[in-house]
Amino acid sequence: MPAQRSSAPSAAPAALPTLGGKKSSYRERVADALRAALIAGELRAGEVYSAPTLAARFGVSATPVREAMLDLAKEGLVDTVPNKGFRVTAVSEKQLDEYTHIRSLIEIPTTVRLATTADPVSLEALRPAAREIVTAAAAGDLIAYVEADIRFHLGLLALAGNAHLVEVVGDLRKRSRLYGLNALVEAGRLQDSAEEHLELLDALLDRDGEAVRRVMTRHLGHVRGLWAAGSSMA
Repeated sequence: MPAQRSSAPSAAPAALPTLGGKKSSYRERVADALRAALIAGELRAGEVYSAPTLAARFGVSATPVREAMLDLAKEGLVDTVPNKGFRVTAVSEKQLDEYTHIRSLIEIPTTVRLATTADPVSLEALRPAAREIVTAAAAGDLIAYVEADIRFHLGLLALAGNAHLVEVVGDLRKRSRLYGLNALVEAGRLQDSAEEHLELLDALLDRDGEAVRRVMTRHLGHVRGLWAAGSSMA
């Protein structure tokens, strides 16, 4: 029987996240924070950012930031600009459509299957991350929102027992740009979107595969809408 359920600033230096509950090195944690800021749209495509500027923003020293940005450059998320810093790479509408298509092919059926295969205790263990997403949305903390969102979804997919699948989806998420998050915060709509994570978790615990499919399809549609908003504002 499933465990009992319950519901649940850019100006300040951002906390360094630990994605997926893993123990990370300091450099990896800095890279995670930078990725989250990039995905959330707080680091804009085409803009050049210096390591010292980013270090001050995140309340860390410049060296781990510089090293982390080099890691992001290897992933194709930023380009090195000699003597200036790093430029955030842009993504095209075609790329965004392709990302959404691949994610839908992977995430929807995998998550639906979890409605019948996942251990309820393991599913319930994801509730704190789902609540963190809602809390971050209410606070307008976009970096925390993205970090918790990645942790929730990759943690959920990990229950399928396919590490390569998780790696592929993780890479697609790294390459996303959710510039529309700011607009949702201003419109007071981000929290509604965040609540979908709790809705999804409840559907999984109810073993309702069709409800899981509906929520996941709607959720990925929202993500693509955010990407499109980013492209139109770029």
